[in-house]
Amino acid sequence: MTPTSIRAQGVQKQYPGERGVQALQGVDADIASGRFISILGPSGCGKSTFLRCIAGLEDISAGALQVGGRPVQGPPDGVGIVFQHHALLDWRNVRDNILLPIEFAGKPVAAHADKVDHLLSMTGLTQFAHSYPKELSGGMRQRVAICRALVDDPSLLLMDEPFGALDALTRDQMNVDLQRIWLETRNTVVFVTHGIAEAVYLGDEVLVFSPRPGRVAHRIVVDLPRPRPLSIRETPEFGRYTREIRHLFSEMGLLTEAAHTAS
Repeated sequence: MTPTSIRAQGVQKQYPGERGVQALQGVDADIASGRFISILGPSGCGKSTFLRCIAGLEDISAGALQVGGRPVQGPPDGVGIVFQHHALLDWRNVRDNILLPIEFAGKPVAAHADKVDHLLSMTGLTQFAHSYPKELSGGMRQRVAICRALVDDPSLLLMDEPFGALDALTRDQMNVDLQRIWLETRNTVVFVTHGIAEAVYLGDEVLVFSPRPGRVAHRIVVDLPRPRPLSIRETPEFGRYTREIRHLFSEMGLLTEAAHTAS
């Protein structure tokens, strides 16, 4: 049996204050190790909040949340995070930005030189190792952020809309690159997105969140072969998954089509 990487049971998150927002209510999810999980839902549904709870950056208000069989009480070991903004340090070059988590952990930088070289090669950034963020495109900066998250070999990679600010073509390429990287690393990935096609293309499973307060309204297993070319998005099989998700959102009242009448 594949071990469980993340287990959420009745997770709730309510922010304090007189008008405290109930962000999550009754989130249940079992995420197996080595799986790529897409979390999809409308804006404000608690997707990012749930990710931050897994990362130990937010405390849950009720329920139980475990990573690697242990309750989350602060940031767990072996977790890498990639946010929508790359958060690279402008005064550090690509190699030094990637090594930042190693320095923070007090580990020997020299011992990770080969790992950095491998990540740079894997992401097509070798010739930019000594470039600075201002000299890179948006997609390249996100590749650096992914390298930084992977440099200490995390068992769990959390990604919060990492490609949301990129143009459509760059985003497509980043989807291809991320799939290729994951097929090599095979760590557990939890990927938050607003994009239906992106969620299906990348995910082994798609967890569809309800509107706030967020919960897992539906779990869809994506049975498509890997590696997946971008052209798979044009196949009937892929279309069935995206139509199913759109139907779910329509049932939630999130997608409506105005009726047109002849004048």
